[in-house]
This record gives sequence, structure tokens and C-alpha cells, in this order.
Amino acid sequence: MGLLGGIFQKISKIMSGQKIDDQFFDELEEQMILADIGGVTAMELVDHLRLRSRKEKMDSVEAVAASLKAEVAAMLAQGDHELKLEKGSLKVILFLGVNGVGKTTTIGKLASQLKRDGYKVVVAAADTFRAAAIDQLEVWCQRAQVDLIRHQEGSDPGSVVYDALAAARSRKADVLLVDTAGRLQNKANLMEELKKICRIIQRECPGQPDEVLLVLDAATGQNALSQARLFKEAAGVTGVVLTKLDGTAKGGIVLGIQNEYELPVKYTGWGEGIEDLKPFNAVEFSERLFANETESEG
Repeated sequence: MGLLGGIFQKISKIMSGQKIDDQFFDELEEQMILADIGGVTAMELVDHLRLRSRKEKMDSVEAVAASLKAEVAAMLAQGDHELKLEKGSLKVILFLGVNGVGKTTTIGKLASQLKRDGYKVVVAAADTFRAAAIDQLEVWCQRAQVDLIRHQEGSDPGSVVYDALAAARSRKADVLLVDTAGRLQNKANLMEELKKICRIIQRECPGQPDEVLLVLDAATGQNALSQARLFKEAAGVTGVVLTKLDGTAKGGIVLGIQNEYELPVKYTGWGEGIEDLKPFNAVEFSERLFANETESEG
């Protein structure tokens, strides 16, 4: 699984042969921060381990490691990680994220999976500021064999969403997936545009969007945390899709996102193939974080 499986290798090394004391826990906290877990979350985990080690009189590295693994697994399991889609009424899933994180490809992959699972899917190309994004989404929709609602480059994103909602209802679609812009003139303009899209969806389809998914590139590390804060404040993010875990991403940022912003990871992206979007599994992901290189590649 690339370098993801090695995220805790350095942590394992500092644990090996060390005395369980304050210096040990200080080094552990430092390595966890370097693993992109985030300062707040690393401190919380280590504080819990300190208290637990004293209470249970842990005197071996193996005992501390087992406790850390249990704490991480419990943290990853928090929140609702599944998309709960029911046929019979239109569900809207809004996708947010800065340019370059894999948002468009994620939409294409999810459209393909939902179509395969028997859902009627329509996609809205509301990132009208980049012709390449519209064209790329069209290619993915053709591959997934789902309908795309698009306007010309530079069109009003709100009008695309409005037309897409009308088209989805008339075609008796189960799910509408909405792509959005990742960059405008400045952050304020971007966030206002996203708020406008949300208002249109809520007005035309009360109770929607069902999900607001923020797509994050796992390789961006701590910058992903600031993106999570910004987008959650602007558009009420309900979950995260973490992409590019097949590269140099450490993956530890998942813990910070879930713990600090209470945003469950819904999907993880592992490659460019149409099948390379996986529903998040807390137990499996925890195992990968702690596996060594050999185990993770086997």
C-alpha cells in the first residue's frame, strides 16, 4: 500500500527498547506530529496513553503500542462513515475542495459505483470556471454511463445546479452529484458561491443536500486541516473523501480531521482507476497505519 503502511514505523523504532517515562512520551508525541496527525490530536492521544500507562502500570513497549493502536482505532471509528441513500426521493451530494485534490475524478468514480449498485445518477458540472474540469467530468460520466448537466465555461454555477435539479427530478434520478469550483478570485468569493449553491439546492429540494463531501489530498498534510476548517464553516461539510493515498501520503491526517473537526471520512482514493475509490473502513485503515512496509505490501 505504498508508504501509508509505514506511517508508524518511526514511532515503533522510538518505542523499541525504551523505558516508559516522560521522555518516551515526549518523543512519541513529536513523531506523531511529524506523521501529520496534527498537534491537538497527537497531544490528546499521548495524554490518554500517559494516564492509561500509569493507571494500568504498563512497563513494556508492547503494552503501550497495543493501547495506542486501540486509541487510534476508536478515534477512527467515530462518526457515521456510510452514505445512506434510499431510492424513491432525490438525494443531492455536493462536492467541495480546492483545485488539484482529485474532486472531479472522485465524482466520476462514485457515479460509476452508484450506477453499478442500481441507482439512477445525474451529475452537475457546476465548476464552470475551468473548461478542463467540465470536459474531464464529461469523460468520467461517459465511462460511468450517467447523465451530465453542463453549461458553457463561465456560466453561472447556480443556474447549472438549478437546471440539474430539474433534470434529475424529471428523469426520476435517485442521486444528483454536484461538482463545484475550487478557486475563484479569492477565498471570500469562493465561499459565497458555495453558500449560494447550497441555498438553491435547499430552496428547490428541501432537506438537501443529503451530504456535503470535502475532497482532500492526503499528501497536503497539515494544510488539509485548515481546508477542513474553512469549508466546514462555509458550507456545512458532513464528511471527507481522502485521495491520493497510493503515493507519498502518510495518512495520519485522517485522525486530525475526525478528532478536531468531527468530520468522518466516507471514502478513500487509492489510484486513478474507476474502481480505486473505497468506502472508509476504520478497522482496516487502523491496521494499515500500524503495519510495517512488508505487511502493507503483502
